[in-house]
Parts: sequence; C-alpha cells; structure tokens
Amino acid sequence: MELNADFSQQVVVHSAKLDWTPSPMQGVDRRMLDRIGDEVARATSIVRYAPGSMFSAHTHTGGEEFIVLEGVFQDEHGDYPAGTYVRNPPTTSHTPGSDAGCTIFVKLWQFDLDDRTQFRKDMDAALPAPTDGVATACLHADSRETVTFTKLDPGAVLSNSDAGGIELLVLSGTVDDGTDKLETGSWLRVPDGQALTATAGDAGASVWMKTGHLRYAKAPDV
Repeated sequence: MELNADFSQQVVVHSAKLDWTPSPMQGVDRRMLDRIGDEVARATSIVRYAPGSMFSAHTHTGGEEFIVLEGVFQDEHGDYPAGTYVRNPPTTSHTPGSDAGCTIFVKLWQFDLDDRTQFRKDMDAALPAPTDGVATACLHADSRETVTFTKLDPGAVLSNSDAGGIELLVLSGTVDDGTDKLETGSWLRVPDGQALTATAGDAGASVWMKTGHLRYAKAPDV
C-alpha cells in the first residue's frame, strides 16, 4: 500500500474529517496519513484505542514514536497521559493498550536502525518561557532530525526553513500556512527545499513538528 508516498510533494490531511478504519486488532482503529507498506510499513497514523482494547506484545524492529492526544495510553512500562511524547527505538518491545481508551499520533519504521535512545517526555513541562508569543521545546535532536513542541499565542508566527523537509501536526487551535487553515488534527508535510511560515489563529495553537527526516524516507528494511 502507498499513501502520500511522494515525498517531493506538499501534503495536507485534515485527519478529523477521515473515517476510522479497523486495524488487525479488535477495538483499535486508525486514520492513515502516509504509508509505504502493508501491516509492516513506514507509516504515520492517528490511532484510537477503545476502552479495554490492546495490541498483542510486539517488538519495534523499525522503531516507534508517538504523542498521546487524548486519554491515557498504557503498557507494562507505565501510563502515558495526554501530552506525553514517547520514543521507542528499534529492538524495544511492549504490549500497548488503554483501560479507559485513548488516541495517539504514531510514526513507525522511521528511525535510524542503530538508534537505541528510549524516553518519554511531558511536552508542556518541557516548554520554556515564550519569546514574541512563541514557546518551543526541543523534544529530540540528532543528525537525522529535530523534533519540537511549540505553543503559539494568538497571531504569533512560527517559521522554519530547515533542510530535509518539515512535518507538522496541529494539537490544538488553528494555524494558517498561507495556503490552508490547519485545525486541530490537521497534518502538514512540506518537502525538502521548501520553508514553512504558519500564523496562529485567534485562540492560539500548539503544534508538534519534525524537520530533516524526509530525506531518509523509504520503505521498511524487512
């Protein structure tokens, strides 16, 4: 399966308007944003766990990172409330689920296969004081990518021109990139060589962003 697999093209997906499609595990549904592959795939998705649902135990051969958007995600390592950013690199394993139900934004098979850095972060707690209405926390940075969480006051502007492409998910509020109005749940992917300028709406916004990584995009090594 290929979905939004041409990384030379800009893509906008308003995920809240997509239908939920079932995963192989009962009670776990997803909204696919981009994908190369079938059940083993380089994939970016919104995933919803119904109360009491869980995935079977598995190892992340290609790594997994996710943000808890709503509810509490759980595995044998602990509880992960909304606002938590998690990186589970290649070779890590767990049995994920949610007693009360949750929704996560998740990226699979997008790690350096030698990466072994595993952590979880409270994104709000990582934020510094704002400058010109913009507060940005660096969640992760290495030679391949930079991952940030930003809160914008109403009318504040977020600009980025990093090489290697840009990916953005609106977590709350709205932003306007000059072409589209991105609402909560909207996902934007900007190809390598293009810059991003996004202006927050009247209620401000919070966004997750990754840069630099699209030059490494490819199908899983299986």
